[in-house]
Formats: sequence, structure tokens, C-alpha cells
Amino acid sequence: MGKSRRFWMQGCLSAICSVCAAPAMAQSANTGLLGDIGGIRTDLGNYGITLNVTDSENLLGNLAGGAKTGATLQGVTTGTMEIDTGKAFGLQGGTFHVTALQIHGRSLSPYYLDNLQGANGNEAEDTTRLWELWYDQAFDYNRVDIKLGQQSIDNEFMVSQYSGLFVNTMAGWPLIPSDDLYGGGPAFPLATLGGRIEAKPSDNTTILAGAFDDNPGGGGFSDDAQALDANGAKFNLNTGALLIAELQYAVNEPAVGQLVQTGQPAPAGLPGIYKIGFWYDTGFFPDQRLGTDGLSLANPASNGQPEMHKGNESLYGVADQTIWQSAADSARNVNIFGRAMVAPDDQNLIDFSFNGGVTLAAPLPGRDNDQAGIDVGVGHVSRRAAGLDQDEGTIIRGTETLVELTYQAQAASWLQLQPDIQYIINPGGGLPNPYDEARPLHDEFVAGIRAITTF
Repeated sequence: MGKSRRFWMQGCLSAICSVCAAPAMAQSANTGLLGDIGGIRTDLGNYGITLNVTDSENLLGNLAGGAKTGATLQGVTTGTMEIDTGKAFGLQGGTFHVTALQIHGRSLSPYYLDNLQGANGNEAEDTTRLWELWYDQAFDYNRVDIKLGQQSIDNEFMVSQYSGLFVNTMAGWPLIPSDDLYGGGPAFPLATLGGRIEAKPSDNTTILAGAFDDNPGGGGFSDDAQALDANGAKFNLNTGALLIAELQYAVNEPAVGQLVQTGQPAPAGLPGIYKIGFWYDTGFFPDQRLGTDGLSLANPASNGQPEMHKGNESLYGVADQTIWQSAADSARNVNIFGRAMVAPDDQNLIDFSFNGGVTLAAPLPGRDNDQAGIDVGVGHVSRRAAGLDQDEGTIIRGTETLVELTYQAQAASWLQLQPDIQYIINPGGGLPNPYDEARPLHDEFVAGIRAITTF
């Protein structure tokens, strides 16, 4: 191992040790670096206006394997304004929301890793863009609400509560929609116009359903959607529709308002939430192997035009379950999670993805706001895409596996520090090494730290 890599590893290990060995002291909630800003936040809150700014900086390095070794610093600053229309205008149950992003720095994955499961969920092209712009109206004592406008559906659909702790992209928006939808679908840093309805037929059951434009950039399937809509204001409605629905079932959750209104104790069992859903895209998707002339796209005689398939779909399931809670410290608990998705073979690069793991809240005495966890991610290249590899005489791709270990520490009321280690097995499912195309990319070892500041 070279001196630079030894220095990077030592630095990462020092960061992990210093975070984990921090003094055991009572921790306050994240209140923001700027506080009340001289009373401005309180004054705005009296009119129903909430302003929030967060910044996430990610210093990650590839220490071994992949396309090449090296490190990058990449981050995103997120500004959000929400207006409670009941306080502001007397329109009860309404919320107006707008979010903008300022993305900066160099992403690690496309330049150093060439893997499927990006090392940093914040990776995106440098820009300042509008992200979300929507209005939400609640009805029937919040049992039903409807949201209309520019939405990023990764904030509500396919969400795993405990997976969100991790740094890798797979922890947020799953691999199948990231690779199989136009532009990665309406998810960070993109959004599309649409409508979503949420209904709660019982205290432990929630139904989500929505219809959205399927193509954030409005271009072809292989086009760069972020470049086509660099400022987030394209508002495309000229292609297909993405239809999605999800059923959520919570166990051992108190009824809405039960603890306040009746004084009933919390449920004796450990809480969990289970979700099953599907999406269907009405657009056209290119075959991974065959052209319109029936020949393999690798055949020199092929016309090079992929056969187009009408429609695309996926079925998914998500589970989040607490399996242990300390009797001495209610903040300390152990949770498990899993999220699996499948998609058709013909028109998709990825036909199966999974991520799951274990998280521990309040891992050290006196550090109730810290979390630690381990996550495993799996992405499988479809047989159709692997068949094209065979036709081309290159390495036949298969499965990429990720293992991530992380610790998120509340270093101050406004600052979280998160040392992170990732190991990627068979990057890209077995992509050829650019320096020796007869061999696949070597396994990758990624280490670094994320810092999240709340202003």
C-alpha cells in the first residue's frame, strides 16, 4: 500500500476512533448553528413560515481497486421553505413547500469506482437547481391528503427508515429505479410534476398512490437528464407516466392521538413497519440485447437500433423492525431492515436489487443521538444484459455486492460527523478493468467521512 493510501486510512481510522471515543455527555437535539437568528425564525413561525438550510459534505476516497485510487470532496446545500397555510392565510390543513439544491464538488463513483451502487447518495452534477415545489392539502382530520406539484418521490415511496442512516446511494433511492427509469426517475437531485394521495383507513394502515411524469430531463433513455434540466425548471410533461402505489402496515404503533387524548400506555411490543408496492412506467424502454432487426446489438450486421418495449414495471417490499430496546435507556435499541425489488429482464440493466442490515441507536452511554450500523447491498445485472456481454466476447457481468459500516455522531447540536467504510465486491457486476480488459475491476475499499451541518 502506498504512502498516500496509508495516510488516508490512518486519517479515517483516527476520525472513527475520535468520534467513538468522544466524552459521554448528555446530547441535545439538533437545533441549528444559527439558532433563532435574532428572533427571525420565531417571527416567521408566527406567520406559519419555516426556513431550514442544511449542508452535507462528503470526503471519500477509493483506497484500492476500481478504475483508479484517489479521493474527492463533494457536497450539497439544501434550502427549504414551508408555509402552513392555516397560520398564514386561514386555509387549514394546507402546506406549501419549496426546496432548492446547491450541488458542488466532484463525485467519487463515476471517476474512481465505476460501480453500480454509488458510494455517496449525494452524488450529482454541479449546479444550483430547484428541487421540489408542491402544495399539500389534508382532509378528514389528516386521514387523507393530496399533494400536487414538482415532487421527488424518494422522499415518500420505497423509503426504509433505518436504511437512511447509511452513506451509500443504495441506502436511499434503490438501484432498480436508479438504473432502469429515465434519468434515474423523479428522485434526488431531480423531480417531476405529478400528484400523490395518502389515505389512512386505520391507525396502522397507510395507502400511498401517485402519478408522475416519468422523464425528468425529457430526453432519450440514455440522455443525461441532469444536463437536460440543469436548473430544475423544465417541468416536462411530454413523455410517459410513472404510476406508483404502496401499502404500509405498522405494528405496535399507538393510535393517532391516543397517548395525548386517552393517556393510554404505549404498545408493549416492539414497533415496526412493513411496505409492499409496485410501479409501472408507460414509456418505451430499449432492449438490453436485441435490435429492431432481431439481431444482437453486438452483431456487426445489426442496424444498431435497440428493440423498444412498451412499459416497464417493478415490485418491491420494505421492512423496518425494532428487535430489542434497552430497559435502562429507552433511546438504545437495535433495528433490522430490508428492501428488495425485482424488474423484468428484457428492457432493464438491473433485474434484482436488495439492501438490508442492522442499526444500533444510542450505542454509547450518554450519546443518545448517535447511531451505528452495517448494511449489505446487492445488485444483479439482468440475463439479457449479460447475454450482450457474451455476444461481444467480453466479461459476462453478474452480481455486485456492497458491505458498509458506519457511525453517525452528534458532535454538536448543529453538527453530525459520520465516518464510513465501504467494501464493493465485483464492481459493476464484473466490468472489465480499463488497464486489463481481460480481467474484471478489482474489489474496492472506500473510506471517508460525512459532515452534516444544520443552520
